[in-house]
Amino acid sequence: MRSLEEILRQSRSIAIVGLSSDPARPSFGIAQALQKIGYQIIPVNPKEKEVLGQTAYPSLLDIPGPVDLVNVFRRPNQTPEVARQAVQIRAQALWLQLGIENEEAAQIASAAGLDVIMDRCIMVELRKLGL
Repeated sequence: MRSLEEILRQSRSIAIVGLSSDPARPSFGIAQALQKIGYQIIPVNPKEKEVLGQTAYPSLLDIPGPVDLVNVFRRPNQTPEVARQAVQIRAQALWLQLGIENEEAAQIASAAGLDVIMDRCIMVELRKLGL
């Protein structure tokens, strides 16, 4: 498994599962910050059409281009399916946000060679690393 720093430095496109267009939601603030520092964000939410100027997709399987990292803002019981889709689209890493852990999802992703991060905030880790 790559280090957090390697994952964050090598990833350019980040699919954000559960990204909301509501500025009060943590997913929106984090996506906006990621976008500002140069990451390509790809909203994944069947209830959205567009978030932060980017087309939203109903699922990871609907994204037309490559995805480096899948960042998840969904309930833990919904993450195994997200992990299966991350494997299908050949993402390189599965990142479950702070407060989200699921061993089945981790096992699915890691068995397919994806780096797995659980229960951590991507922005906190970027700030710690000074990225």
